[in-house]
Amino acid sequence: MPPSRGPVDGQKKQKRAERGSRRVTRSELRRQVLAVAADVPLFVIAPLVRRWHCRWGAMPTEVTSAMPGDDLLPRAQYRCTRAITIDAPARAVWPWLVQVGCRRAGFYSNDLLDNLGQPSAREIVPELQDLDVGQWVPMSPTPSDSTAFSVDSFEVNRWLLWRKPDSTWAWSLTELDDSRTRLLTRVHACYDWGKPASALLAIVLMEFGDFAMMRRMLRGIKERAETLHRQNP
Repeated sequence: MPPSRGPVDGQKKQKRAERGSRRVTRSELRRQVLAVAADVPLFVIAPLVRRWHCRWGAMPTEVTSAMPGDDLLPRAQYRCTRAITIDAPARAVWPWLVQVGCRRAGFYSNDLLDNLGQPSAREIVPELQDLDVGQWVPMSPTPSDSTAFSVDSFEVNRWLLWRKPDSTWAWSLTELDDSRTRLLTRVHACYDWGKPASALLAIVLMEFGDFAMMRRMLRGIKERAETLHRQNP
């Protein structure tokens, strides 16, 4: 699966694409706190329902299907495949993936936890639509080669693969009848016990936090893509 463009300097790309921050309103902060509170039960019980949530929304054939990046981390301890159906064509879903990232368009999830309280974008941001292999998908306001995902490869409107040293994050878009899209996402993560502190942090983030955040992200992409598609079919 050849990448669509050549490599670029991820750090320069990130600085060019950062969005300016603004003061979060009280009503926005209140909504964010309530959203996190609503997800607390999922954070707590996630390890107990691991088998269920690691394939949330996905059909058995989707769980076993091949996706980009499957061969990059053969010893990954954490593997999940999740999916959602979106009532909009793939071309209406793709831009929301392209602009993902902290201090970019956000993650359409719990903004209080993953976007410094800045509300995730509810529109397509033109200056964030330039996608290149090697550019960062920052997970924090101070990204680095070890903490930020980078764009590994992609095929526009079809699939997208992000990777960093200890994990991969893949997306697949499949066109369905009636201008719908099946959005599939897969995460593989390794716990590096040569670095105990990093391994423990990864366990907390993946085993407790990943499902609630990812479910909210998938639903956030669905709601945004469908709303914009209805407004601009």
